Amino acid sequence: MPTVNDIRRTFLDFFAANDHAEVASGSLVPHNDPTLLFTSAGMVQFKNVFTGIEKRDYQRAVTSQKCLRAGGKHNDLDNVGYTSRHHTFFEMLGNFSFGDYFKDLAIELAWKLVTEEYGLAAERLLITVYHDDDQAFDIWKKVTGAPDERIIRIATSDNFWSMGDTGPCGPCSEIFYDHGEHIAGGPPGSPDEDGDRFVEIWNLVFMQYEQQGPDQRVELPKPSIDTGMGLERIAAVLQGSHDNYRIDLMQALIAASAEASGQDPDGPHAVSHRVIADHLRASSFLIADGVLPSNEGRGYVLRRIMRRAMRHAHMMGCREPLMWQLVPALTAQMGLAFGELGRAEALISETLKLEETRFKKTLERGLKLLDEELDRLGGSQALPGEIAFKLYDTYGFPLDLTQDALRSQGREVDLAGFEAAMERQRAAARQKWTGSGAAATEEIWYDLREEVGATDFLGYDSDVAEGVVQAIVVDGSRVDQAPAGSECLVVVNQSPFYGESGGQAGDSGSMSGGNSVFAVSDTLKKLGDLHVHAGSLSGAALEVGDELAMEVDGNRRAALRANHSATHLLHAALRRQLGDHVTQKGSLVAPDRLRFDISHPKAMTDEELAAVEAEVNDRIRGNSLVGTVQMSPDEAVEAGAMALFGEKYGDEVRVVGMGDDVEARYSVELCGGTHARRTGDIGYFKIVSEGAVAAGVRRIEALSGAAAIAFANEQERHLKDVAAVLKSTPEDAPERVKALLDERKRLERELTDTRRKLATGGAAEGPAAKEIAGVRFVGQRLDGVAPRDLKGMVDDLKKTGPGVYALVAVNDGKASLVVGVSDELSDKHNAVDLVKAGSQAVGGKGGGGRPDMAQAGGPDGDQADQAIAAIENELAANA
Repeated sequence: MPTVNDIRRTFLDFFAANDHAEVASGSLVPHNDPTLLFTSAGMVQFKNVFTGIEKRDYQRAVTSQKCLRAGGKHNDLDNVGYTSRHHTFFEMLGNFSFGDYFKDLAIELAWKLVTEEYGLAAERLLITVYHDDDQAFDIWKKVTGAPDERIIRIATSDNFWSMGDTGPCGPCSEIFYDHGEHIAGGPPGSPDEDGDRFVEIWNLVFMQYEQQGPDQRVELPKPSIDTGMGLERIAAVLQGSHDNYRIDLMQALIAASAEASGQDPDGPHAVSHRVIADHLRASSFLIADGVLPSNEGRGYVLRRIMRRAMRHAHMMGCREPLMWQLVPALTAQMGLAFGELGRAEALISETLKLEETRFKKTLERGLKLLDEELDRLGGSQALPGEIAFKLYDTYGFPLDLTQDALRSQGREVDLAGFEAAMERQRAAARQKWTGSGAAATEEIWYDLREEVGATDFLGYDSDVAEGVVQAIVVDGSRVDQAPAGSECLVVVNQSPFYGESGGQAGDSGSMSGGNSVFAVSDTLKKLGDLHVHAGSLSGAALEVGDELAMEVDGNRRAALRANHSATHLLHAALRRQLGDHVTQKGSLVAPDRLRFDISHPKAMTDEELAAVEAEVNDRIRGNSLVGTVQMSPDEAVEAGAMALFGEKYGDEVRVVGMGDDVEARYSVELCGGTHARRTGDIGYFKIVSEGAVAAGVRRIEALSGAAAIAFANEQERHLKDVAAVLKSTPEDAPERVKALLDERKRLERELTDTRRKLATGGAAEGPAAKEIAGVRFVGQRLDGVAPRDLKGMVDDLKKTGPGVYALVAVNDGKASLVVGVSDELSDKHNAVDLVKAGSQAVGGKGGGGRPDMAQAGGPDGDQADQAIAAIENELAANA
């Protein structure tokens, strides 16, 4: 029986043998397509090829594409686990023709693959075509020899595909597999077509038209082919099952879930195992593709998927994080086909473990609230929307998680009530927001961009230029003239000033014309390509149409160039030292410092930081040329350039490369910023700090050039000062400090022991010991004794004989109290009651502990003696 890996490889090899280029799967995060949340079909990475925007060096392609359907238009999340065919993550096998072959060869190859390569019996296969696609009907009949009744005409939109209201479109043809009469369901087009008996295994889309409007459709000059075969579905067929979760891949993950949870894979928790197996794949691949859990966008979809799986783990009785334990099983199954799983395995495991640990307590509290509310409701009433919203707002329960929890009880959520509660919160937030006028100001830039177009940026090649004033903005309004002394925003037709973007700060400098001098304090970038210069005007008024000579602050620009190039070297070094899972999550490039956020599951060690810093400085000393080239985004990615997830790129991008080996540059990134001419211009690089900013995200702060040297010199000066105080050399200072710390610890222990002996020995027999109502009582104030030592002292006192013992330590004006009652007396005298009485005397708010040992504190240490007296009075009152 072929495995999933065998089936995938057979598909790819078959089409490769038929002159198709084998193309790697695109990311789950669609590259350069902001209209899509996730990749949900094989054709997504070829969208611009189909529309003619982009050219490739091949006309035939074959892929096994990672796909996700858990948000937006395509959302299978609610059904996962409860049906045999729904998944959030799945693989789409596909072959594509970009104006090369069309229906004849597409149908011939499809039939040959399923019947010869996969060995499916022709009599178990049904074909569907669009109702008026006679051409496809005739080709199928010729190729297969099937009777007319096994080639079914479908009149619905199921057999006609389009990208949207406009663009390429065409009829579809599908291959269905008949599992047999023992499975419920009817053939496609029948009232019972939704059953499991007939399952669609392949969809062939014949792109032969272009939709130009609601009623206008024309023939494409070069029709194309786009096909999609669900790997999990064809695997189920070839492995003799009608259930995708019975294939070897899913069974391995379910077995891992069963072993880790201790629950039978086919028992009462079978649905939960299926949910966890599916959601493990979705979560892991999303993390590997750069998505991390958050409260918005793609990160929120990931969090929803993870939390749904976590609730099912909780239902199975798992009280420790489960999903991260299953990652090795997933990597073993899919790591060969998708190398990113292995490269990001540490990040995936750490992210899953951290998210589950954080959500666990919230999950328990939320489920308790849900159970209490359901008990109160009784019957089969819908859960009020207010309660569902509280679970969402307070406990972080996505709505679909609450719906899933209610599903087994046959209940629903009052969705109207939920939306009403959500809208009330939005309205309250809008009411609280006073606004800053910024939104109104932003409208100016849209109008201005339409009017004057993009700013021609000259700053890559020059720090000086001449330009014409196109617009002036003062206090949020466009003006024709700005008087001297005013603060304003100025737009010119061309500029050497870099506008803040991509983490790099904007340039500063000066503009002058006639008697007008405009001091540029910052440069902003609006709408992606409109450079707006902020500053103050002196000398004379400035008018629209004035000609200006512009000069960028050269020293500041040089520092920005160096720091920006340093971030590229840092990124490359981090990936080499830590692994390919490291991706940029944010950055700041300022003239005096740089900050770089990366995806990484844990704190970097001192050794890792030192290795990264050394590697960057090694590249700086190499003094290689920093080269740039313009190309399409897809060409750049194919050339190995790293792109930022979620970043929208135009038709052309600027690629910045560093390293002397042109064929294998050390660093290649898509970047629009300004950079050093050579890596040696950076001078020196120094990491200042490393820490966490979010789950799975680390922040590195660093310096370069003169700032880095100044920092290193300052650190060296501090070390020399410390060495001088220690009467040591800088080299020996660390050992000298360690020896002093060890000595201090030893002396502190001796001092504590001495104080303890003096306190307990003297108190047990000295004036502090007395008898109250027949009970031996010891109470003593101890100045300077650490609060943490009081319990041990009271324990020592209890060993001297039956009695009640109270010690009050006073430090920095604050009092710490501990009361101990020997076992023989704890039934009659409660240490908690006694310590509370003492606590009130020193301004405390009570205390806590056990009947035989309790502690408290208060801000008024001067009343320590009164606290002991209060404890004595409480003891006497209970005699």
